[in-house]
Amino acid sequence: MPEGKPSDIFQKRLKTAREELRKWSQGELGAKAGLPPTSIAHFEAGARKPSFDTLRKLANALDVTTDYLLGRSHDPGLAEAGDPLYRDVGKLTGNDRELARDFLEMLAKRSEEKQKK
Repeated sequence: MPEGKPSDIFQKRLKTAREELRKWSQGELGAKAGLPPTSIAHFEAGARKPSFDTLRKLANALDVTTDYLLGRSHDPGLAEAGDPLYRDVGKLTGNDRELARDFLEMLAKRSEEKQKK
């Protein structure tokens, strides 16, 4: 487990996930999470703490677990990380991640349509 207060860990993990994992600005994360960029700045500076709902929004936008953001896990990946496909997707950043997600959604829809025939 990382050392430090949970709030210190959260602000570091949030910034690391945004900058290093996704290569996003505070504005980009805010847009994806449905939050103003100033909220992201306050969370990263430790001036404010997120509500449970906001924590979930941040984790979903970043495609990391809330446990990672809170310091309970070292692995930012989703629960599906045991699947090699998800492990590889987890290594992508920014636009490549969005392209992969769109492609997977398209494949899933195509499979559903084939099953209906």
